[in-house]
Amino acid sequence: MQRSLADSRVKFRHLQCFLAVAQFGGVQKAAESLAITQPAVSKTVAELESILGVRLFERGRHGAVPTREGQLFMPHASACVSALRQGVDLLARAEGTAAATLDLGILPTVATAVVPPALKLFQTRWPHVVVRMVTASNTELLARLKAGTIEFAVGRLADPERMIGLSFEQLYREPLIAVVRAGHPLSTGAAPPAALLERFMVVLPPFGTLIRQSAESLLTAWGAPPLSSFVEMLSVSVGRALTLENDAVWFVPFSAVEYDLSRGELVRLPLPFAGTEEPVGLILRTDTQPSAAARALIDAVRNVTRQRIAPAVDKTRSPKRRRAAP
Repeated sequence: MQRSLADSRVKFRHLQCFLAVAQFGGVQKAAESLAITQPAVSKTVAELESILGVRLFERGRHGAVPTREGQLFMPHASACVSALRQGVDLLARAEGTAAATLDLGILPTVATAVVPPALKLFQTRWPHVVVRMVTASNTELLARLKAGTIEFAVGRLADPERMIGLSFEQLYREPLIAVVRAGHPLSTGAAPPAALLERFMVVLPPFGTLIRQSAESLLTAWGAPPLSSFVEMLSVSVGRALTLENDAVWFVPFSAVEYDLSRGELVRLPLPFAGTEEPVGLILRTDTQPSAAARALIDAVRNVTRQRIAPAVDKTRSPKRRRAAP
């Protein structure tokens, strides 16, 4: 088929359905996200495959996986959809008929420290913007970013193969710590024996996340025995409730509980070693540019982390470590 003819037949709905199926790995969830029927999604993707003359997905028991051709087409489809949305938002904002929209993703363990001050700074310059925020695991944020459903993410540096097509700008390095409620039996002046951990609920990041690896390193360095039971989650609100009400020992990034630590509601366990640190940063696509509103919020995130969060995290390190840093 001639390229000019194919170009004229590809519609916005084709790109939307293609990107949704690629993001969610199947027709059912893609249909739910687009608020249309499954047959409509399947028909639209089939139309696009017919127009392009290639198969875009391998379909099987595990859902729909992009083919080589689908992977090649994905960044261009995403850039097209993103550019159209940005143009519509800018026109609507210029005419005063509607607010601009901004879609971003952020880790739930980072959001509580970054979002409030960053949005406060952002809204002084962009008061008429609808901010749609997704909090999810790092893996899901990267998938959404590649699919073009968010403009940027605040997350952690992943394995090289998962960062293909993405850029990472480090904002700060954050330690994982263990916290308990004030007055908890383990919150003594000295480092508690690791064997006592078996008496309490332990809350860990989900398996497969970078901070779970840090938690396991902490437990090993502490000399803790294998855990017979524990709770896995990323939710900061539920982790906080379990720590305050169920006497849980919570392994969590420092910035997620900085406010509770400053108020004395939670206490950092005085473990006899330093926790491992993971880089937190801005993640963007390399094949497209963020909108003006997104650039403004990115600048706000940079300012907040540089002026408030990074210095607060740095205080958690020992004086010896700070002197050794370059």
